[in-house]
Amino acid sequence: MPGNETYMKHITEEKLLQSKQHFHILDGLRGIAALAVVVFHFMEWIYPDFTQNFIGHGFLAVDFFFCLSGFVIAYAYDKRLPQMGIRAFFTSRLIRLHPLVIAGTVLGVIGLFADPFADHAAAHSMGALALMVLCSLFLIPLPTMEERAFNLFSLNAPSWSLFWEYIANILYAFVLVRLSKKVLGVLLVLAAGGIVWVSYRAGNLLGGWNGATFFDGGIRMSYSFLAGLLVYRSGWIIKNKLGFVALSILLATAFMTSGLGNSAIVEPLLVLFYFPLLVSLGAGSVLSGSTQKVCVFMGNISYPLYMTHYFAIWWFGNYFVSKNPPQEYLPWIVGIGTVVLVFFAWLVMKFYDMPLRNFLSRKRKKMLLKRN
Repeated sequence: MPGNETYMKHITEEKLLQSKQHFHILDGLRGIAALAVVVFHFMEWIYPDFTQNFIGHGFLAVDFFFCLSGFVIAYAYDKRLPQMGIRAFFTSRLIRLHPLVIAGTVLGVIGLFADPFADHAAAHSMGALALMVLCSLFLIPLPTMEERAFNLFSLNAPSWSLFWEYIANILYAFVLVRLSKKVLGVLLVLAAGGIVWVSYRAGNLLGGWNGATFFDGGIRMSYSFLAGLLVYRSGWIIKNKLGFVALSILLATAFMTSGLGNSAIVEPLLVLFYFPLLVSLGAGSVLSGSTQKVCVFMGNISYPLYMTHYFAIWWFGNYFVSKNPPQEYLPWIVGIGTVVLVFFAWLVMKFYDMPLRNFLSRKRKKMLLKRN
C-alpha cells in the first residue's frame, strides 16, 4: 500500500540519519583539547612568545580536532552516505555545527560593544560592523580588523577552523567518500609535504587563523582530516588498556612541548604521527564505568566551549594590556576564568544548542514525512 511504502521509507531514512555509537574516549579527548585551547588563548596574552608558554602548543589542538573529525566522519558516514544522499548529509552537518557558529557570532557582537577595557567598535562604521556580522554568520572570511591581528573572523576568532571543517565536509561528500585507501594514502603524503613546507617556511604551524596565513589552515586541515579518514578505513585501531586518564595525559603532554627543541621539527612530528596515533589508541582503548560520564560530559561540552569562549579572551587581553595586573593574580584569573567559561558553555549547550538542534531535527523529520 502507498501509505505503508511512505512510512517504511521514512523509517529507513530516519535510521540512516541516527548517530552511530560514539567512541567515548575520543569524545573525552576532544574535551581535553578544547580546554587546552581555552588555557592557551589566555596564556598567549601573558606570554606572546609561545615557546615560553607552558601550554604553548595548545594551538595544535585544532590539528587534533581535524584528525578526530576525519575519523568520526568516516565511521559515521562512509557506509551511510550513498543511501542517505548528499543533501541529507549536509543538513545533518549544518544542524550539528551551525547553531554554535551563530551563537559565537552573537557573543562576539555583544563582547565587542560591551568590552569594559577597550572600545574596538568605535573604529568601524556600522556598515563595516554589519558586514562582519554577516560574514561571521555565513562563515565567509573577512580579515579586516587590524586591532584584532586581521583574524579571519574578527567577531569569533575560532571560527577559522570551522570554515575549514566545512570545506573538509564538502570535499568528503563529493570526493573523499569515493576514494580508495591507496588514493587517500597518496593525498596524505602530499598533504604531509605541505605540513613540512609550512613549518619550514614559518618556523611553526601556528598559522591559518588570519589573512596572511589563510592557506596554512587549509594545509593543516587537509593532512589531519585525511589522516583521520585513513586511520578508520585502514582499521588502524590499536587495542589497549590505557584508558581515558592515561590518554588524556598523553594528549595534554603534547600541548606542553613548546619549549622542547625546534618548533619547526617538533610540531610536524606531533601532527604527522603523534595525533593520529592517539586517535588510534583512543578508538581502541578500554573505557571504565567510572570515567564514562566524564568522557560524555567532556565530549558534549567541547564544541560549545570552543565556539563561545573567545569574547571573554578579548576582554581578558584588553584588561591585561590596559591594567597590567600583578603576576601573582594571573594564575587565579586564568584558572577561575576557565572554570567560568566551561560553566557558561554548559549553559549555552543546555539552553540553546541542544534545544535548537532537537527542534531542527524534529522539523526535518516532519518534512521527510510530508515529502514521502
